Amino acid sequence: MKEKISEDQRLHWERTYHENPSMYGSSASEPGAYAIDLFSRLGLKTVLELGSGQGRDTVPMLEAGLDVTALDYSDEGLRELRLRATRFEHQLGVVKHDVHEPLPFPDESFDACYSHMLFNMALSTEELISLTQETRRVLRPGGVLVYTARHTGDAHYGVGADFGDNRFENGGFVVHFFDRDLVDRLADGFELDDVTPFNEGELPRKLFRVTMTRSPIT
Repeated sequence: MKEKISEDQRLHWERTYHENPSMYGSSASEPGAYAIDLFSRLGLKTVLELGSGQGRDTVPMLEAGLDVTALDYSDEGLRELRLRATRFEHQLGVVKHDVHEPLPFPDESFDACYSHMLFNMALSTEELISLTQETRRVLRPGGVLVYTARHTGDAHYGVGADFGDNRFENGGFVVHFFDRDLVDRLADGFELDDVTPFNEGELPRKLFRVTMTRSPIT
């Protein structure tokens, strides 16, 4: 069942990106702009972006001088990203990968990790715990993770088909809605620096922006 949900969601993203080549526009999102400023101020140069999609935040990061490894499981999303970022080939790595599997990078490969809404895809709580620990593994000591996720105060929480574990399908997308307890659980092995609620879009979507620093691995 888990594999079917994952594959159905991947195909839905492929169709959506194919039909909407500029789905999210070209300007950085609010959390993307926040991450660019934070990483630049802290001198964090190498960034792993989980769920880069078509590159809405990837390209502004490249423009800011960051080196970005963009990871996504959608061929259509990555194709559009490559088209947008042709002038930054020396700064950009593109990796097709499904985050249900361990991240394909050695330990302590990156200064920072960024993800806008990948964490609230159809992943179960246990899969989110595994993914967060994988990000910890590939971050260097003192590395920073910034991620966002829609929370249980969102208007779509509890609406649509119920997949269990605070996951609901709306508009073809299965969303895992976070509560604060889940944010705290995912912070195991990190210093939880900041949790900021914010709104995005016309609904609006209600999200947490979470910033965490990797504690030393003992």
